[in-house]
Amino acid sequence: MKLLRVGTAGAERPGLLDRDGTLRDLTGIVPDIDGDLLADASALARVRAAADAPGVLPALDPAGLRVGPPLGRIGKIVCIGLNYHDHATETGAAIPAEPILFFKAPDTVVGPEDTVLVPRGSRKTDWEVELAVVIGRTARYLDSAEEGLAHVAGYATAHDVSEREFQIERGGTWDKGKNCETFNPLGPWLVTADEVPDPQALPLRLWVNGELKQNGTTADQIFPVGEVVRYLSHFMTLYPGDVINTGTPAGVAMGQPDPKPYLKAGDVVELEVEGLGRQRQELKGA
Repeated sequence: MKLLRVGTAGAERPGLLDRDGTLRDLTGIVPDIDGDLLADASALARVRAAADAPGVLPALDPAGLRVGPPLGRIGKIVCIGLNYHDHATETGAAIPAEPILFFKAPDTVVGPEDTVLVPRGSRKTDWEVELAVVIGRTARYLDSAEEGLAHVAGYATAHDVSEREFQIERGGTWDKGKNCETFNPLGPWLVTADEVPDPQALPLRLWVNGELKQNGTTADQIFPVGEVVRYLSHFMTLYPGDVINTGTPAGVAMGQPDPKPYLKAGDVVELEVEGLGRQRQELKGA
């Protein structure tokens, strides 16, 4: 299923995109797309049954209707740094022996076409297309990558916007360059795991002002999805509705020759993970 949430920010309602590409209203079936729904097999079964039954779910006119983040009430966002071989190479970093972790606050999440704000004083705002993993079952001390995949509810396109000066040059942790407002557009859809048979075979692309900047594949990940979930479960408990941003391929501004083409107000970024939907953001000053 392709699940999504539509409406004004903070008042989104649940929906789905049916097999014909028609937007359908789920408000009569479930209150929201969130961790509670993803952890409830019977509720998901009701959604599937309604989606497959003609005439049960009313159609919505998408014209002028904002698409919000496809997941509400996100618990935590765990991010994996330097998780692509080609990205580590372009930045001159050593291949990590274990996953590099940082966090993004859930309040950085916006919709896939919402405005992204360039922070005040920023000189190095950068782009990163990523595969986002959404947890559907509580994960603690998992034993294998196969178990890790079994705890995934679905996948989404994510934009891990980053301010490199704040992240790298201002001391402390990466978090300062990762948690500026609007720095995690998510969506448009949460695609359930049954529709993504191999999360290590997904092309990712990103354009800035129409110019292709990133063109990679999740096959290049250093730590694949199942292993990332397994690994994280030994350091923290993952709950339904938690999100993992799994890293970005080569092509970020930081990895390009000087003068590096960092983002500025007025730029337009478009990105997609194949099968998970496309985003478009216009940047403005904060």
